[in-house]
Amino acid sequence: MTRMTSSEAFVETLVAHGVTDVFGIVGSAFMDALDLFPAAGIRFISVAHEQGAAHMADGYARASGRHGVCIGQNGPGVTNFVTAIAAAYWAHSPVVAITPQAGSNGMGLGGFQETDQLPIFSQITKYQAHVNSPQRMSELTNRAFEIALSERGPTQVNIPRDMFYGDVDVTIPRPVSIERAGGGPQSLKDAAKLLATAKFPVIVSGGGVVMSGALAEVTELAEYLQAPVVNSYLHNDSFPKSHPLSCGPLGYQGSKAAMHVISKADVVLAMGTRLGPFGTLPQHGIEYWPKNAKIIQVDTNHRMLGLVNQIDVAVCGDAKAASVALLEQVKAGPTPASIGNKDARLKEVSALQSSWKKELSEWGQEASNPINPRRALAELEKALPDNAMVTTDIGNICSVANSYLNFDRDRSFFAAMSFGNCGYALPTAIGAKVAAPDRPAIAYVGDGAWCMSLLETFTSVRENIPVTAVVFNNGQWGAEKRNQIDFYSNRFVGTDLTNPSFAHIAESMGAKGIRVDSPDQIGDALQTAAKSDKMTVLEVMVTQDLGEPFRRDALKKPVRHLDKYKHLT
Repeated sequence: MTRMTSSEAFVETLVAHGVTDVFGIVGSAFMDALDLFPAAGIRFISVAHEQGAAHMADGYARASGRHGVCIGQNGPGVTNFVTAIAAAYWAHSPVVAITPQAGSNGMGLGGFQETDQLPIFSQITKYQAHVNSPQRMSELTNRAFEIALSERGPTQVNIPRDMFYGDVDVTIPRPVSIERAGGGPQSLKDAAKLLATAKFPVIVSGGGVVMSGALAEVTELAEYLQAPVVNSYLHNDSFPKSHPLSCGPLGYQGSKAAMHVISKADVVLAMGTRLGPFGTLPQHGIEYWPKNAKIIQVDTNHRMLGLVNQIDVAVCGDAKAASVALLEQVKAGPTPASIGNKDARLKEVSALQSSWKKELSEWGQEASNPINPRRALAELEKALPDNAMVTTDIGNICSVANSYLNFDRDRSFFAAMSFGNCGYALPTAIGAKVAAPDRPAIAYVGDGAWCMSLLETFTSVRENIPVTAVVFNNGQWGAEKRNQIDFYSNRFVGTDLTNPSFAHIAESMGAKGIRVDSPDQIGDALQTAAKSDKMTVLEVMVTQDLGEPFRRDALKKPVRHLDKYKHLT
């Protein structure tokens, strides 16, 4: 054991887990530990808002595969984390939220910046630790870090501000590495048997493939089976786009090729995905989820197996290890049926891929000023650097981007996932850039969501983190406006926006601003921004054309008795 202060024990535990960057806003509650960060080699990245800090930690974790860490002042600073920690929860990101608490002796007295901080995060974290003694500082902090990685989700370390003080005798724990298996022997055997007999197998490659670094292994399995591969919803980086077996993403605004292909499957191998509802619901008028196919689901979390869809084989295992094990077992058996009939099947798949590519190349591609959103997205796709990381916010145009964003390498695409909160893309791109400074980080943001996050432009400028924000300016909350068009007879309430020039605002904040209103300007502007050594806001002036509605599950055509309101007009 070594004698040190509890603040030193806290910081030494961060160092033991390889923490080099922490996002947050300075506060007196943790200042004793913060004072040690520079000496420990930890960069404190000061943000504009704590929600941005937690999104940055999320982006950092998703880009690196390591912990993302955020910290803030007790009370209002900590409650500002909530939205972003919920987003990290549904993205399965190993974010560690350090939440300094009001002092132990004042709890319950209604003191300054006091609230009970554990219940707030109880449903959106994998583990919560409350440090009730300086002696336990290192132990509980270490446990939160280990569980964040092992269970793939955010954790919370709640530390009363007085716990940072006092001498303790402590041994800093060594991080434990958890080895992941591919699944139980019988489940793998059953899965391999189904795959061997499948005449039209289709692989759904999900977020677990990215998290486990399994692109090569899934690709090898797909090639042996000659099975087409579709991406699960918003995991467009889970299989190489340039591979002949790649059919694109399922779900909202996804690939029609992917949907038609999976509708023909007799066996579906869902690899590293919970098969969330948004990835299986009808889209483009296509009821694509196969009703009679056998389903094999592979997931590290046994609670996800069979949660959303009925399945035939449940494999509780890691996507990478499971891919290796399944390939070995299938190769050891008789020649799979899918190899024998591959020529006719792959010809059909190729025709569907070509048809979708042609449709996309024509859909909304007219030249106009301002620019059709689909034309803007197509031009951006053509100009994206090969190694780019792209984050997308929630909203109509950003959702339509699901049709256009495809990647050859993993850890390239970060969407707000099923929590679907606005203000996500910019801070997440900043965090991803910190984790991978050699890669361009590009955020796609609608004008409504941009107003929730543009203050993090200050963070990018101040901390010299050069990212690109593509802001689609069409003067509306598009997703909700589409609902008012479809359900409320074009009665627009709260959906029209009057915007300034976001490019000019960026310039006044110390960033670079570029405003484009013609499609032939987009490619050069994006490439210039991606190469810049300072943050760039690329403001794209787009028409008010809207994609299909985002969701209709809670909407019905209203019945109105408007006569009784006439006296008010």
